[in-house]
Amino acid sequence: TSLRSGNCGGRIKFWTKTYEPPQGYAKFSLAPIEGLWWTESGRNFDLAEPADWGWTVMLRLPEFVTQEYFTEVVKNLIDRKKSDMFKLARLERFHEGTSVQIMHIGPYDQEQPNIEKMHAFARANGYDITGKHHELYFGDPHRTAPEKLRTILRTPIANK
Repeated sequence: TSLRSGNCGGRIKFWTKTYEPPQGYAKFSLAPIEGLWWTESGRNFDLAEPADWGWTVMLRLPEFVTQEYFTEVVKNLIDRKKSDMFKLARLERFHEGTSVQIMHIGPYDQEQPNIEKMHAFARANGYDITGKHHELYFGDPHRTAPEKLRTILRTPIANK
């Protein structure tokens, strides 16, 4: 739902320091940044084929964030930062459904064996891969040693 946690998500979190809080506002912690990844070719997601990737970056937001509230925060960011980049931000509900997931510890470019384990597990248990590859990022890659990065890898599945 956001481009970067320090922009839309952070602006929503600290909005009440300057502006009236929306109805239902409660203090909250920023959730980890999430990414949806897919291939333009329709094949299973593969780290070895970056030219085939499409992606969306997301940030989970609390229920009190309405479309009107979100639009106001984005407009404020566009005005303050003098950047149209924030026009790309959108507020959407996301439901993934049944998924298989695994915790990957280490550099992002070494996720492929765990991705393959998830796909093999799904096939061995009678499931098809049905959606976009999903990652939840724990840790800042600018401040965390690559071998200590933690990423939940997730793939939606359905019965064959």
